[in-house]
Amino acid sequence: MGALSRVIDRVLGGSGLLHRQDLEQAIERAVDLEAPIHSSRVARRATDSLIGMGPLDELLRDPAVTDVLVNAHDEIWIERNGILVRTDVEFPTPEAVVAAVERALLPLGLRLDRTSPAVDARLPDGSRLHAVVPPAAVDGPVVAIRRFTAAVMNLADLITAEAVDAEGARLIEQLVAERTNLIVSGATGSGKTTLLNLLSRLIPAGERIVTIEEAAELRLDGHVVRLEARPPNAEGVGEITVRNLVRQALRMRPDRIIVGEVRGPEAFDLIQAMSTGHSGSMGTVHASDAEGAMWRLETLAAGSGEAPHDALRRMLWAAVGAVIHVERSGSVRRIRSVSKVLRDSVEVVWEW
Repeated sequence: MGALSRVIDRVLGGSGLLHRQDLEQAIERAVDLEAPIHSSRVARRATDSLIGMGPLDELLRDPAVTDVLVNAHDEIWIERNGILVRTDVEFPTPEAVVAAVERALLPLGLRLDRTSPAVDARLPDGSRLHAVVPPAAVDGPVVAIRRFTAAVMNLADLITAEAVDAEGARLIEQLVAERTNLIVSGATGSGKTTLLNLLSRLIPAGERIVTIEEAAELRLDGHVVRLEARPPNAEGVGEITVRNLVRQALRMRPDRIIVGEVRGPEAFDLIQAMSTGHSGSMGTVHASDAEGAMWRLETLAAGSGEAPHDALRRMLWAAVGAVIHVERSGSVRRIRSVSKVLRDSVEVVWEW
């Protein structure tokens, strides 16, 4: 039996239920007895196995890793610096993968089992976790973790990284200053949230901002109120939807409302906010180009069933002032275009 196994067995063999602090202290005592030579390494691995997400914690400690993808217990990939790489890190069994996810979900009151085989959650550091287990996952549990990055670039950094040129940066800064209602569009992983964070930081400090997200990733200074949605708990109650939060935000005297990602009928409420005095509001949407972003918003808003389609369309195309589209090619993310929204079409006014 290896030192790590001996340490874990000694800790688990202790009496009583342990809180996290008690468990960490028990690990330290066990390491001193069972593995004094390699104490720090063994203590870290034992803590990961008993408290954290097991072998994934080693990957999550690398600041260059943006995604951790578990395709099977013995097939784990990471994205580092924009490149997918298969690691040599493994879980011993599929059950160990599920156990690691359950440890992360326990403080959140969420469940993952055969009757509820998929879950979304935000980890304490802001990272987003999505997990699917059998029977929905055919070959065993699947986990995807999107890392939260605290670093927020400014427009000068984007110019240096060749993600935008000086002309595009000036135009974007002008749109924010003029309180234009903005939509950031792009595919998954294209940098929409990163750009939204940057745009939000261009807002003058004296304005009251309410942010609404499924997983709180925006980090703003100034007069900011942050709201976060949550799924139902293990008993199926306690759900807080993005749409409900948008409606709550309208009662909080916001100057601007920022929705991290529009993916449902909350599109209708955001359009209403943009149309009723909350100019300069922002949101992101999945789309392949600027025109596609507008049509997708229209489709999502129609799902609310609260306005005739023709009226909704007129309201949408009058409310949104511009669409900033971002793209990703390999490891390179860049702002692809800025488009002005007209009555029933979009006009590209800057393109990279």
